[in-house]
Amino acid sequence: MGCLHAVLFLSLGSLVVGEITNKGWWKDTVFYQIYPRSFMDYNGDGVGDLKGITSKLEHFVDADIGAVWISPIYTSPMVDFGYDIANFREIDPIFGNLADFQALTAKAKQLGIKVILDFVPNHTSDEHEWFEKSVQGIAPYDKYYVWRDGTVDDDGTRLPPNNWISVFSGPAWTFNEQRGQWYFHQFAEQQPDLNYFNTLVQSEMKNVLSFWLSLGVDGFRVDAVPHLVEVEDLTDEPLSNTPGVNPNDYPYLDHIYTKDHELTYQIIKEWKDLLDDYADSTNTDEKVLMTEAYTDLPNTMRYYDCGVQIPFNFKFIMEISSDSTAVDYKNAIDTWLDNMPKTGVANWVMGNHDRSRTASRFPDRADQMTMLAMILPGVAVTYNGEEIGMTDTWISWANTQDPQACNTDPDRYEVHSRDPNRSPFQWDATKNAGFSTSATTWIPVNSNYLVLNLKQEKQDLISHYKVYQALTKLRKETVLREGEYEVKIVNNQVLAVIRTHVEGGVTEKVILLINFDNSVGKTVDLTASSIADKSAKTSVYTSSVQFRTTVGAEIDATKIQLPAKASIVLLSRSGAAHITGSIFLTIFALVIKHFLIQSD
Repeated sequence: MGCLHAVLFLSLGSLVVGEITNKGWWKDTVFYQIYPRSFMDYNGDGVGDLKGITSKLEHFVDADIGAVWISPIYTSPMVDFGYDIANFREIDPIFGNLADFQALTAKAKQLGIKVILDFVPNHTSDEHEWFEKSVQGIAPYDKYYVWRDGTVDDDGTRLPPNNWISVFSGPAWTFNEQRGQWYFHQFAEQQPDLNYFNTLVQSEMKNVLSFWLSLGVDGFRVDAVPHLVEVEDLTDEPLSNTPGVNPNDYPYLDHIYTKDHELTYQIIKEWKDLLDDYADSTNTDEKVLMTEAYTDLPNTMRYYDCGVQIPFNFKFIMEISSDSTAVDYKNAIDTWLDNMPKTGVANWVMGNHDRSRTASRFPDRADQMTMLAMILPGVAVTYNGEEIGMTDTWISWANTQDPQACNTDPDRYEVHSRDPNRSPFQWDATKNAGFSTSATTWIPVNSNYLVLNLKQEKQDLISHYKVYQALTKLRKETVLREGEYEVKIVNNQVLAVIRTHVEGGVTEKVILLINFDNSVGKTVDLTASSIADKSAKTSVYTSSVQFRTTVGAEIDATKIQLPAKASIVLLSRSGAAHITGSIFLTIFALVIKHFLIQSD
């Protein structure tokens, strides 16, 4: 791979060695997804924009977030809110322009924040120049998309080429009168799929990546990557036989011919090589590739083999629910870590713009999910609003905008809608939660913003944001950056995640305890469970907001009282009389902050 060796090139007649700098910067970084429509509205039109993001970059410094991933900001008709792209090299006016983007990246660089862009390669908008020329049969664009002839039944009704179903429900084919053929779309009919068997299409998308790299981006999150390629012979997909599924809905079929094609992995590897070669030749920091793949574990793990640093781990989204037990959580954690390549780095995704918010999926347990993401080894990914415990907003059928929901009906839309988890960020208790000065916002603000907002949580002695800050600070410590990990079940319903680092005769541990009993407290003996040594000093670092503890207080490791639904992070040290310097300073800073807030 390009990241493993230097590239030699000639410059001004002398031999210069190109080299990727700051390799591995991402390995223990907190990545933060910004949904730009809902983050911050600078110009007061009710929709978030680039200047709004730039105006709030200091928030990421305050929260110790190292990289931001920005959902699509490209020119788009906004049928799927930016995931239907009409020009891959321009900023949509609703968000600003290229100058605004360059100002954002420049300020982010000054603040030490990496910028990752959403890359949407599976399809374009039907308003993209390529598709418009493809419809007209103009070469070479006539072969840029997946066009096929269909059939006609006895009564003259046109029928699509096969039985494939769109992710957004209904046929995955739409007939175009002008061209007289059907085109394929995995998503909305306004999002025609590109034809990746065409090498010209592959070259076009590489050029898109190169364009944004030249503007200083630090990597890409690749959208919907399993859908990139489908079989050429258009074989009908078999029924999934899933009970109760509507025949028009995506789960009705088993998608063995429209996902996880072998060519997809070859293309991803070439994109990763391109990123490595760019960093090599420009002497810049390592560029990151993140992949969104809702697929099975073996196919997900293959992205590591392609050089992808962060193939998104959706186990906590797809396999864990509010009914899951401590054993379920342990299995989800162990399965990923046990199947990951030895050279791979784990990642933990708790939420995103496509899924219900963490605080809504796991009532009274939002902090525990943040704790897991931060304390387990590897990369943590935060969706905007999770740091303050934002919840889903109810959206009526009349106000629903998500095409995935609009393609259903008033009885089924709520199951399919992603609108509730895309409501504006709640900055403060002023109009529209401080998100916008507009009379209306593109989607309603959650009515709980008066009590749940960032400003209030900064002022509160105990809050989701204070827990979040404590955890991001702790991730800087050696025990979390380099320490071994272990996951245990204690008393049947308590999950324990233990990170251990031994140096100079000192054993340092970070211990996360989560009580999965929703009604009964548990007493945990860390020594009997071989989690902490009897001679170790154990103290409280932070806890879930419902479990009010004293930061820095030393506790008896043999009888830790853990209330129902509670989670707590403990520090344990043995082999030395005093706490090591860096963590002492972290705890001291947190304690001082608490006292300062109380005195205000």
